[in-house]
Amino acid sequence: MSSLSKAPAAPVDPADHTRPAPIGFGQALLFWLKLGFIGFGGPAGQIAIMHSELVERRRWISEKRFLHALNYCMLLPGPEAQQLATYIGWLMHRSWGGFIAGTLFVLPSLLIMIGLSWLYMAHGNQAQVAAIFFGLKPAVTALVLHAAHRIGTRALKNRWLWVIAMLAFVAIFALKAPFPLIVLLAAAIGWLGARRWPEVFTLGGGQGSAKGHYGPALIDDDTPPPAHARFSRRRLVVVLTLGLGLWLLVFGGLLLSFGPSHGLSQMAGFFSKAALLTFGGAYAVLPYVYQGAVEHYQWLSAAQMMDGLALGETTPGPLIMVVAFVGFVGAWTGTLFGPEALLLAGASAACVATFFTFLPSFVFILAGGPLVEATHDQLKFTAPLTAITAAVVGVILNLALFFAYHVLWPQGLDGHFDLSSAVLIASASLALFRFKLGVMPLLIGCALVGLILQAFPGLPL
Repeated sequence: MSSLSKAPAAPVDPADHTRPAPIGFGQALLFWLKLGFIGFGGPAGQIAIMHSELVERRRWISEKRFLHALNYCMLLPGPEAQQLATYIGWLMHRSWGGFIAGTLFVLPSLLIMIGLSWLYMAHGNQAQVAAIFFGLKPAVTALVLHAAHRIGTRALKNRWLWVIAMLAFVAIFALKAPFPLIVLLAAAIGWLGARRWPEVFTLGGGQGSAKGHYGPALIDDDTPPPAHARFSRRRLVVVLTLGLGLWLLVFGGLLLSFGPSHGLSQMAGFFSKAALLTFGGAYAVLPYVYQGAVEHYQWLSAAQMMDGLALGETTPGPLIMVVAFVGFVGAWTGTLFGPEALLLAGASAACVATFFTFLPSFVFILAGGPLVEATHDQLKFTAPLTAITAAVVGVILNLALFFAYHVLWPQGLDGHFDLSSAVLIASASLALFRFKLGVMPLLIGCALVGLILQAFPGLPL
């Protein structure tokens, strides 16, 4: 798989029943770079793009092997689409291929997010920019509500999982329980439940089965794993040591340079923990990011958090890239490098947040791929994750209600009720649930409504 021989640039003809030629590293690099710029639509859209390009058109990997890799990534904390790209890159071109694939999946989004964050902080008070975000906030509220519904329909397959979701909602809404505690309790319930009530946590075939056949693939169903994809204790120790060493090197460098109370050091520790709690996708970790960034560290306000989520929805790459916005805004408002270096501080913090959020994903794939694949279908490993996913549904529902509260009563319950935002939330929800409108058309439409309301403030809505 690691051959550097050249392959045809054009997509493989589906009618051609010969196996594609080995893919050169340079050709793969160009594809991963392209994917980083076109990866809109969240994880579902990004996975669909990879399936269309790699399984159907290019036949770099068979559908069965693609889904097997996806099932593995779904078991891990972190952005599954980015991990899937890393996995396929690793399978094709060893660790360096995985590193390049995963990095290029994120890098364009990081650069775009830094630019948009600067625009937001430097010019966000202008009337037109404020109007756009006025329209985007209701759209984000509807998107989070839709995410709770989408994950819930997939995860809550029986009444006991519904109970876990409701308990999680009560714990975070009424008891203000921290998100990590909810995750740990849910995992414990799944671990015990797998032994007492295994049927509750046996949900069947994961992401589906391979249904299509598009001709022989370079990595086909019967292709033996390459040598680097076979489990080796020595290789596992080497990758874990390198990953931990890299984390210690950067984190230690920040501590020595700035001290433990500096914003960059705090962000390094916070986003390291966040990276290990992202079971269920980006929406699942948002409550934890909110609790830490808004309530504990006060790097940004609740309204700014919603604006950042809106920006994350409009850029390619993983939605969890909202962490770059959080870091940028926190460093800008905290003037970490002084009032004359706001952009430098913001860009540095965005890079720190991104590095510590995604580093574990690379370690999980490069170290754990061969090991975790061997235990994928064992209930004792999957049941805790099933319970965590159920709990995440309740947590995301709480997040949707939290966003709705801040949109509908921007000055608190003692202030006025924003009827325009209420109509926008209802309209956006109808567009998502009833008409299956895509994320980008929804955000563009709501942003245009915000501009119209700013230009014609007397319009009844």
